[in-house]
Amino acid sequence: METYGKTIAVLACVLIFQTIHSQVDMVQIKGGTYIPLYGVDSTAVTIDDFSMDVYPVTNVEYLEFVRKFPQWQKSMVKRLFADGNYLAGWENDESLGDALAPNAPITNISWFAAKKYCECQDKRLPTVDEWEYAAMADENMADARKKESYNQKILDWYEAPKTFDKKIGSTFKNYWGVYDLHGLVWEWTMDFNSVLISGESRKDVDKDSNLFCGSAAVGASDLMNYAAFMRYAFRGSMKANYSIKNLGFRCAKDGIKI
Repeated sequence: METYGKTIAVLACVLIFQTIHSQVDMVQIKGGTYIPLYGVDSTAVTIDDFSMDVYPVTNVEYLEFVRKFPQWQKSMVKRLFADGNYLAGWENDESLGDALAPNAPITNISWFAAKKYCECQDKRLPTVDEWEYAAMADENMADARKKESYNQKILDWYEAPKTFDKKIGSTFKNYWGVYDLHGLVWEWTMDFNSVLISGESRKDVDKDSNLFCGSAAVGASDLMNYAAFMRYAFRGSMKANYSIKNLGFRCAKDGIKI
């Protein structure tokens, strides 16, 4: 009965929200096998075909969402689902104000809120592996991780200030047709802290917390590992109700089975 109730709630959410908005720009990501940046040969991960939003969700898109679902407005959301920084910078519950660009990525958003937004579009958050798989592509190659110039570009972004103020589409379009996976904001994933929490993870070989301490970063053998360290360490430091200025999200969807 409980499962039935949740299913009905999700369907209602989808029907309501899709009548007012849906980010229709998605691209198909062809699945394959890859070795995560902190993996070894024995930990290769197979990714099924999936679709991903071309752009991160924007401020104005999320504004539409909270107008339709007031329980996710700044003054209404339960602290269990979002901390005090949720939607910080908004003028009020139904206005961004002048400080936020409508087409900049939504930030100060919790995992719970991001997850619900995607569900209301009949989508979901991408998994860590799906996000990493799509993000290892540069403009021309599906896997550009061996290119020093590509990894240097990522690290340069990590040092750039206030990139969250830029409009979506400000960075490069990658091999799959996805923009802004690097260079704008960090992004929530469905299983964002699974590497540190799960003892049965496919990356168990990497579950040693020493990988994520400061000495590991300093001792990273190359730029590729250092960029990976930054992402996994950031995710591992998060809790689901955290809302952070440079953290946004985009949605994904399972591929169509033929």
